[in-house]
Amino acid sequence: MNLIDLYPQVRWTHISLVLISGALFAARGIGVLLGAGWSMAPVVRRFSYSIDTALLGAALLLLFMLNINPFAVSWLSAKIALLLLYILLGTLALKRARTERMQQVCFVAAMATYGFMLSVALAHHPLGVFAAWQFVRQ
Repeated sequence: MNLIDLYPQVRWTHISLVLISGALFAARGIGVLLGAGWSMAPVVRRFSYSIDTALLGAALLLLFMLNINPFAVSWLSAKIALLLLYILLGTLALKRARTERMQQVCFVAAMATYGFMLSVALAHHPLGVFAAWQFVRQ
């Protein structure tokens, strides 16, 4: 058996982890905004880190299996840039923002970034959901 034979399983693992990670972040973000202590409990944070680590591992395995340089593929480069923005906004939303209003703004921005990242992945285009608009304007 070749590694590429496991591609469907690794792909679905990656997709599942993306959805679990996003749902957990959304739940934790809402919890933080509502003042729920569980959202920043060590066990919840460790679970979140574990999911995100497995997600990164699945992503790297997919890149290895397909022999893809993510910086040579425009939509993957966009996803990486959006991921970094999502991490920054998520960190601010959950613990680093100085005010509750800033936490709210960062949480909404992080969720919007997550949604746009999903659209980039689905469209395989760096403009994601806005890719269709480039043809309308021409």
